[in-house]
Amino acid sequence: MTTAKSGYPVPVAELLPQARHLVTQLGRMPSRNQLMTELRIGAPKAREILEHLADGQRVKAANPGGLHVVTDPAPAETEPAETHDDEPAEPERESAEAEQVTESEAVPAEESEPVGGAVSEPITVDADLAKLADEQPVKPVAVWPVMLLALPAFVAIWSGWVGLGQLTGFGIVHPLPGIADGFAINTAITLPIGVETYAAYALRVWLSGQVPAKARRFAKYSALGSLALGALGQIAFHLMKAAGMTEAPWLITAGVACLPVAVLGMGAGLAHLIRDTHREVQR
Repeated sequence: MTTAKSGYPVPVAELLPQARHLVTQLGRMPSRNQLMTELRIGAPKAREILEHLADGQRVKAANPGGLHVVTDPAPAETEPAETHDDEPAEPERESAEAEQVTESEAVPAEESEPVGGAVSEPITVDADLAKLADEQPVKPVAVWPVMLLALPAFVAIWSGWVGLGQLTGFGIVHPLPGIADGFAINTAITLPIGVETYAAYALRVWLSGQVPAKARRFAKYSALGSLALGALGQIAFHLMKAAGMTEAPWLITAGVACLPVAVLGMGAGLAHLIRDTHREVQR
């Protein structure tokens, strides 16, 4: 169960139904970190929701069967039955009823069974609250080993895209003629920067779980498509390099020439979908 972030803080009263639904799913009291993750709230608001849930559990524990007192209706006045004895029968009946009432009142509340014969189990709310209070925020896993592992792949991918760009017509250009004639740039570097950087960012958006569902789906398919295009580009470059080719075939040249435009369109579309936090389509 996930909740989209909003520009305004959500009141606790609106979050309580979601928290109770989470309790039903888990079968127990959720932890503070679980509430923070599922409801996208901070630690103070998560503690306040836990207090409300604990109060509700105490009420259920005090009256587990939902019992209420039902008073017997007043007995209808009836005429005394005729008797041939000298002593009336009403005093004996009243004394018998008094003894029954005394015996029923003498039964302690702990020994009485709820309706239906079901025995309620004690709910250890205080123990759960103490456990939640002792929990500490989980320390995030370090990501620097991943960066170290990705460095060799980055060098190989960069060289492959630059070499493919040179085989397909990318090269040195002067982007500011008449303004800075000495300024030159090799357009082949736009391929690894555009395709691979977008793939890494779209992958992050897809796996974060902090964007609307529509943006998450778009990021998923565009990231997988970018990674597939990157793999095809590396394969094409190494095959042509091994064959000693100095120019790429026109089909490969046409496809590589369209990559910057495709990256621009996917990046702009993903940016608009990420900012659309007011609507979230659930499927």
